[in-house]
Amino acid sequence: MSSIQEIKKNLENSWIQFLNSNAPKLSVKNLCGASPPSVFVGQYGYPKVKVGPMIPPLHGDTTILDSPEKWIGKNIGEIANYRLSLVRGVCNVNVNTVSEKYVESLQELAMANRPTESELLFDQIPAIDIEQKKNFGFDADSAPYGLIAPLKTFKTSSSLSVDRRIENAFYDKDMLATQAIANLYHRGVEVSKINRILSMGMLGIQKNRKLVPTRWSISATDDIISSKLTKEIEIHRTVDFFEVYQYAHLGNHYSIILIPYDIWTFEMQEAWIDGNGNLGMGTDFEDSVGGLNHNPSIAGAYFAARLSITEHLNKINRKAAVLTLREIHPQYVIPVGVWQIREGIREALRGFGTKFDNFANALSFACDFLSTSKKEWIKNSKVYSIIKEQKKISDYF
Repeated sequence: MSSIQEIKKNLENSWIQFLNSNAPKLSVKNLCGASPPSVFVGQYGYPKVKVGPMIPPLHGDTTILDSPEKWIGKNIGEIANYRLSLVRGVCNVNVNTVSEKYVESLQELAMANRPTESELLFDQIPAIDIEQKKNFGFDADSAPYGLIAPLKTFKTSSSLSVDRRIENAFYDKDMLATQAIANLYHRGVEVSKINRILSMGMLGIQKNRKLVPTRWSISATDDIISSKLTKEIEIHRTVDFFEVYQYAHLGNHYSIILIPYDIWTFEMQEAWIDGNGNLGMGTDFEDSVGGLNHNPSIAGAYFAARLSITEHLNKINRKAAVLTLREIHPQYVIPVGVWQIREGIREALRGFGTKFDNFANALSFACDFLSTSKKEWIKNSKVYSIIKEQKKISDYF
């Protein structure tokens, strides 16, 4: 058995072990536990979708189960178990219905600032979601989810404590959602919490509020925040050197090059390497002149990466052209969500960049960290085409 097959087999065995060890708690129509807090809005059947709380058969501090910002350094098995341990109780809800009592109870849960004791009463015993193809959620497109069941009733502890920053945004029903999201981010609210409340239809002008499928809200949040940060970058001066930052986790390898250049420019490339060594590539590009004029071919990965990059540049009060290279290896046996791109690049940028005084050396260093050849990376790179004629760092001043 190959190492890749062993990883996936170990994940499945771990999941089965979790199911067996928690069978007495899961094989019931009544489940009590501490929600991290966590809520879910599906996308199948839109605009009528499955909506509900996610709760583990555990009590106490369960924050880690739905806090991607805390998952750096964890392996795929640990992260999968966090997600798979959350049981979803769901009801079918029209996305335009944000004022009914059931949705309001979920909005209260979404505002909670700590794990909240909750109780679910199901119509039937929770089972593996058919929409996840009965494969423990390990499919090509989505992060893993745990068991699911139609919900009869849902209630939380009467001592629920809310995050006042989120509560204030929720009750401001005259503010655009984009502005509310930017305000929450600048007030230190984690991105994962912001996309949770966006998903629950809690932001924006009252008449425009509606539920947003969880998967869509994640990319929307990354896009909105990074778009705001991109505009803020323009007032800064350029970085002084070519800087390369690198990081690898969960079968994903990242090389990021910051380039002295007077116009904000961003390109992200992805290379997928399968178990047979076959290579697939995708790339997207924008600058402050033309912006992003299409839906990115690499989807939510693009916005997650752009958020991390723009966040870093604003922290150091600099502007740059940025070439971000992501290489996905077969060891990434299940997708765990675009959070790992955002957090992986954040982690890379927390480190010390290696500085160069020319683009050629910086690019070679960046590519040496990856398996894909430099020739493949530069073949479709607009940033490479723009920068390659610049011979020395003095050209930028």
